[in-house]
Amino acid sequence: MDIKRAKQEIKDTVEAYLMKDDLGEYRIPAIRQRPVLLMGPPGIGKTQIMEQIAKEMKIGLVAYTITHHTRQSAVGLPFIREKEYGGSTYSVTEYTMSEIIASVYEKMEKTGVKEGILFIDEINCVSETLAPTMLQFLQNKTFGNQKVPRGWIIVAAGNPPEYNKSVREFDVVTLDRVREIDVEADFPVWKEYAYLQEIHPAVISYLELRKGNFYRIETTVDGKAFVTARGWEDLSELIRVYEALGKTVDRDVVYQFIRQRSVAKDFANYLELYYKYKKDYSVEDILNGKWDEATLKKIRAAAFDEHLSIVSLINGRLDEMFVQSCRAEEYISRLYEYLIYYRDNKAVMMLDDVRLMAEKDLEEQRKAESLTREQEQILIRTAETLGRFTSELKGEMFLGDAAFDEVKAMFDRENAAREQITDHTGEMLENAFRFLEDAFGESQEMVAFVTELNANYYSTKFIRENGSEMYYRYNKGLLFDERQQEIVRQMDEVEDILNRGIK
Repeated sequence: MDIKRAKQEIKDTVEAYLMKDDLGEYRIPAIRQRPVLLMGPPGIGKTQIMEQIAKEMKIGLVAYTITHHTRQSAVGLPFIREKEYGGSTYSVTEYTMSEIIASVYEKMEKTGVKEGILFIDEINCVSETLAPTMLQFLQNKTFGNQKVPRGWIIVAAGNPPEYNKSVREFDVVTLDRVREIDVEADFPVWKEYAYLQEIHPAVISYLELRKGNFYRIETTVDGKAFVTARGWEDLSELIRVYEALGKTVDRDVVYQFIRQRSVAKDFANYLELYYKYKKDYSVEDILNGKWDEATLKKIRAAAFDEHLSIVSLINGRLDEMFVQSCRAEEYISRLYEYLIYYRDNKAVMMLDDVRLMAEKDLEEQRKAESLTREQEQILIRTAETLGRFTSELKGEMFLGDAAFDEVKAMFDRENAAREQITDHTGEMLENAFRFLEDAFGESQEMVAFVTELNANYYSTKFIRENGSEMYYRYNKGLLFDERQQEIVRQMDEVEDILNRGIK
C-alpha cells in the first residue's frame, strides 16, 4: 500500500488500541495489541508519518533508530542484588532500566501526555547480540525485564532485504505476533504531501514530467545509485535557502542529495531552464495581469514541455499566495477566538490577561509537543498581536466596553489586511486563467493547470472558501472528458522520451 494508506491504518490501530471501556480499561488488552511492523524501502517517509500521527492524535512519540544502540543501552546494565530463596541468600543478576523504556517515562513526565507511540526504526537491521532482544520486544513488549508502559503502542519499521545487506528475517513465531504493513513509494500520494510541505515547485513539476525519477534504487559498477523521496524533500529545502542567498544549485550540489548521476544531471538542467523561463516570461507580471502579444506569440511557439514548465511556474507562485492566504485566515481565526473570550469577560479582565492566556496556551502545547511548526508560528503571532494591542491601549488598563471598542477597531484592521491578501490572491488566480486562455485556449495546458490546482491542499482550500468562477467553469468543462486523458497521455509520452534521453 502507499504511505498515505499506511498512515491511516496506523492511526486506526492506535485509536482502537487506546479505546477504553466504561471501567477505564483498554477494550483490547495489552497482550492482544499486536505491534505494527511497517516494512518498506528507505526514504519514503516512514518516520515522518509517525511524527504526523502523534501530533494529529495529540499523543506522545518516542522514536529510536535501533541500529544506534547496543544490547546494554536497550536492555540495561547488569548489577548484582542479594535475594533470599528458601531461607538461603543468593547473588542474582538484575538490570538497570532500559534507556529506551526510561525515555518513554521521561517523555510522559516532560509533556504530561500519558499515552503514545514507541517507534523503533530499522528493527530488522540489528546486531547479532541485539537480535534476541528485538524478538523479545516484539513478542512480549519488554526490554530486558521492563515492560513498555501502559498506553504506549509499539510501531516498528524496517527495510526489505533488497535494500539492506544487514537485514535479518523474522521467524514465523515473531511475525505471528505483529501486524505487518508493506509500503511502497507512490508519487501521486507524495505529491499531495509535497504541496502541504511547500516542496519547491521546480521539484514537483520536474517529477510530474519524469515520474520514473521519483524513486529509484539501482546497483551499478560503482555501487548503489539511488533517488528517494527524502532526497527530493531535503534538496527542496536547500534550493529555497540557496535562492534566498543568491547561490546556484548545480549538478554537483544536486548529486549530494540525488545519488543517481543521470537524474541529478537531468534535474540540474531542468532547474536551470526553470529559472530561465521564470525570467523570460515574468510570471509575476502575468499574475498581476500584465502581458502582451509578444509574450503570447513566444510561448505559443515553444515546445509542449516548455508550456508545462510555464504552467508549473504559474502554479508555484500561486501556491505561495494560497499558503499565505490560508495562514492569514488561520491567524485571524485564532485571534478572533481570544478576543471573543475577552469580550465575554471584559467586565472582570483586561486585555493583557488574554495575552498571558495565549502565551500560556503556547507553552503548554509546546510542552506537550502537539504543535506543528505552522501552528506554533500562528500562536506566536497571535500572542504578539495581543501584546501589541495591549500597548496600543496607551497603557490604560481599563475594563469594560471602552477598552473592547478600541480592541475591536484594532482587530478590524488586522482582518482588513487578511481580506487584502485574499482579494489579491483571487485576482492572481483569475489573471492566471485569463493568460492561459489567451495563450492556449481550452487546451491540454489548461487541463494541466486545473489538475494541479485540484492536487494542491492550499489551492482547493482557498477556492472552496472564496470561490473562483473561472475555476468552476474550467474544472467542469475540462476535467471530465477525453481531454483529461489526452493530457495524461501526452505527458506520459514526454516523460518516456526524456527518460530515454538520460539513460
